[in-house]
Amino acid sequence: MDFTFTEDQVALRDSVSRFLMNEASPELLREIWETGGGRSRELRAKFAAQGVTGLSVPEEFGGLGLGDVDWALVMEELGYYAIPDSLVDTAYLATHVLRAVPQAQALRAEWLPKVVDGTARLAIEHPVNPCVADAHLANVVLAFRAGAGGALELHAVPGAGLQRAAMASIDGSRRLSVLPQKFDASTRLADGALAAECAESTLDRASVAVAGRLVGLAQRMLDLSVDHVAQRKQFGKPIGSFQAVKHHLADVVTKIEFARPVFYRAALALQRGERHRAALVSHAKLACADAAWTAARKGIQVHGASGYTWEVDLQMFMKRAWVLDATWGDRAFHKARLAEALLRDDAPLGPAGTLN
Repeated sequence: MDFTFTEDQVALRDSVSRFLMNEASPELLREIWETGGGRSRELRAKFAAQGVTGLSVPEEFGGLGLGDVDWALVMEELGYYAIPDSLVDTAYLATHVLRAVPQAQALRAEWLPKVVDGTARLAIEHPVNPCVADAHLANVVLAFRAGAGGALELHAVPGAGLQRAAMASIDGSRRLSVLPQKFDASTRLADGALAAECAESTLDRASVAVAGRLVGLAQRMLDLSVDHVAQRKQFGKPIGSFQAVKHHLADVVTKIEFARPVFYRAALALQRGERHRAALVSHAKLACADAAWTAARKGIQVHGASGYTWEVDLQMFMKRAWVLDATWGDRAFHKARLAEALLRDDAPLGPAGTLN
């Protein structure tokens, strides 16, 4: 079995990485954090020019029609550079929701071309993740809500005039809201089995997207820590030469190396539509969250107290890792989900369940 990425996938990743290296410096991120809306239209337009906003959009609407594995590589780069934007919600999650619902034909025709050119923002509300990112800027909110009979429903709600209650976050790049009003039949897009299936697939994709960004964040925090210990000196030597410091950073490397293939396997399960993908997805979320938490903790350890300060870049990536750890299901949620999957009679255990 060939586990390598294609040349096109590697080229896509490298292209996005070079773009972000030039356009998403830590100084720019700080500026965006401090703006009222917390977002940069110029940055979103540049993403559109690079084709990132159209990765999941079908070709008939001007996109590239690529799959989950292609997105996986992009997710890592978005995490590595701590991009302050809900790009993933619009270009990946919401796009897949609209593609999965037959009744969304009119919405697809209206909004997917605008997703491609970077002028539309689509937000997601989900029972597992009720805090909606960028609801204050959204053209449309796709909301999964329990209906009158308790069954799940999918609503497509115009962003204009939407009631919102802002939520605070330690990550200055996150703009979260809860939506207190009720929705009626006029906004209902799907219900019953279709809405439930769509909600489950959205949860899986969102969890994998978070896992990918956590891996990217872990790698960035490791790189920042390595740079710091190579320059910081004590007793006339770089502190990176001390064995105790090496052990801290070696722990991070180990966590990342074990998490990254688990993340890739979950993305592949999504792309294939595998029946047992929930176990792989939750495993990826747990492994990648652990890697990011370890990178943050060890990074603070080697930076000393300065790692918490605004002037040090580490704090931006550390705060992002902390909040993403509980986004789209915290560790308790994914541990329970993984346990449920593994205790079934048809659980995907053994090498065949992992490598097929």
